[in-house]
Amino acid sequence: MHADTALVQRAKANDRAAFNEIVLRYKDKVYNYVYRMVRNATDAEDLTQETFVRAYLSLHSFQSRASLNTWLFRIATNLCIDHCRRAKRTQGLVTSLSPDNEEEEEGLQRDIPDATFDPQRLLLNKELGEKLEKALQELPEKLRMVVLLYDVEGLSYEEIAAIAGCPLGTVKSRLFNARAVLRRKLEPYLNIAV
Repeated sequence: MHADTALVQRAKANDRAAFNEIVLRYKDKVYNYVYRMVRNATDAEDLTQETFVRAYLSLHSFQSRASLNTWLFRIATNLCIDHCRRAKRTQGLVTSLSPDNEEEEEGLQRDIPDATFDPQRLLLNKELGEKLEKALQELPEKLRMVVLLYDVEGLSYEEIAAIAGCPLGTVKSRLFNARAVLRRKLEPYLNIAV
């Protein structure tokens, strides 16, 4: 965190190399989080880039009370929420049966199971993973955000509260509720997969 503070101070003094270092440190974490929120690689790339553009433009307003990590996730979260709201308004206008991009299609063709494991177990675990991803996407944005930030990104309750702009108790409640919904949706599959 001390290194981040020094980088922010240098970036505030118009040191582009310092801001580039910030981007290099956090771009993968931000992208992975954003992708899990929006489930589209192209949109995730755009939103990740927009996160860093906004961070750069508002760097002067960054205060060291919050960590740089928390601040970047807050920007990314707000962008994801806006994106999802816009997508809901246009949902159903255009439907395609093909994958969103060539990378997804290629990734499916290159997915080769490891022969050292039981193929049935691999299939069941893959199905469970797909069911989990689907269940995550069906969660309301506020619940999905908390689960991803806590369970996937490993942020603390306090950091999530700062990102979400809500009390600590609300974060804990949302996490509890999100896990309960996920458990209920995945219960039929939990006894099967190993």
